[in-house]
Amino acid sequence: MTPRTPRAGEDADDLDVEEALALVNDAHTAGDRPTGDRTRGNDGTYGNGRCNGPHGTSASGAPAHRDGTDWAEARATAERAPRLRGGHRGGHLEPVPVPLSSALGLTLAAPLIALTDLPSFDTSAMDGWAVSGPGPWDVREEGVLAGHTAHAPLTDGEAVRIATGARIPPDTTAVLRSEHGLTDDKGRLHATAATRAPHTVSHGQDIRPRGQECRNGDQLLPVGTLVTPPVLGMAAAAGYDTLTAVPRPRAAVFVLGDELLGEGLPHDGLIRDALGPLLPPWLRALGADVVDVRRVGDDEDALHRALTACDADIVVTTGGTAAGPVDHVHPTLRRLGAELLVDGVAVRPGHPMLLARIAEKQYLVGLPGNPLAAVSGLVTLAEPLVRTLAARPAPEGYTLPLRDAVQGHPHDTRLVPVALRGDRALPLLYNGPAMLRGIAAADALAVVPPGGAKPGYEAELLDLPWASGGIGVCFT
Repeated sequence: MTPRTPRAGEDADDLDVEEALALVNDAHTAGDRPTGDRTRGNDGTYGNGRCNGPHGTSASGAPAHRDGTDWAEARATAERAPRLRGGHRGGHLEPVPVPLSSALGLTLAAPLIALTDLPSFDTSAMDGWAVSGPGPWDVREEGVLAGHTAHAPLTDGEAVRIATGARIPPDTTAVLRSEHGLTDDKGRLHATAATRAPHTVSHGQDIRPRGQECRNGDQLLPVGTLVTPPVLGMAAAAGYDTLTAVPRPRAAVFVLGDELLGEGLPHDGLIRDALGPLLPPWLRALGADVVDVRRVGDDEDALHRALTACDADIVVTTGGTAAGPVDHVHPTLRRLGAELLVDGVAVRPGHPMLLARIAEKQYLVGLPGNPLAAVSGLVTLAEPLVRTLAARPAPEGYTLPLRDAVQGHPHDTRLVPVALRGDRALPLLYNGPAMLRGIAAADALAVVPPGGAKPGYEAELLDLPWASGGIGVCFT
């Protein structure tokens, strides 16, 4: 095919994959890669410097992208960014006390120390009879139920009906399970288990002794433990009403553009907003608390006002990160005196993504406007940033062989939606920057190196949150 020249300010991610590849090949053959300096000084902040040079900016005043940061290095930069400025050494947010009902998915910031023995008294492990001494036994008339106060001690040859979890009466030898005992016509209890001699039980049988699981003061779980449903149950059993945990980073989503519709069919040059519905739940799945979702028109002052008034830990913007006439993210970051940490990434789709520190402990992740390109920016920059702020552990890396060949970019990493089929990853079609059909059917994104990959290539995979955890786990 014959490549066309991109319009002013148009990034290759705005084109079809094949067209973008042709453009890149043509550009490198002709030797017309931009050679000008970036628009920021050595300290990473925006300034006057050379930002008005002929190669450093576009007509809109936004910096012209060169190759961009290596994909792996961009992810590492996002992960360590909070550790380099303020806050805790680990980079996470200030720990807070959180009620058990709100702590699911958070990370423990203090060890879980038992506040009591577990169990806190000797309890019956089964429904049956508490018995004293060898049988047969005379059975007391009144039984022992869970939650009731202690009963009088048993004497040798005496038994009492007991429920699971009930407090063991003093001087109890063992608990005889209901299925292992039988009362005769005189009301006397006999042991009937075939594996034991008649009228005998083992000392301590089916009794959970006090402190069997832990003693008061024992460490149950260390700092850094992810709060799961079993952790919540253990904390409650150990006497906790609240947990000291790292809170979820507060995130705001600003969807930029005048061409977006919130409902109905596209018409008259307007298109549906796909990222407004997509990004907030994805950020929640990553561990963020989405506190604001709004549309911002193609107006630099409107974007500046929205950012200035926002107090979220992370602001995620969509579109406006390239160098077109309505791409206002770079100029707005200059006005704010932001520190640009990543300005373009050598990844397709999603090349013109960016990461900036806009305040001491506030970050902006600028995503491209095309849907799959925005997803690429989300997993490249937002995921590691949110993970560090929330003190979440890094996911376990793994690889699988590709079932089919994947066309690569000559110089950049590609992120390609794949479905997991047994022990192989199946690359999916409809993986252009503006498409969501592939990612909607995907289980993961495959990391494809420059130049592409042949069938059988062991590709690094980035799991999509819902693929392993399930919708209910990820989005609550």
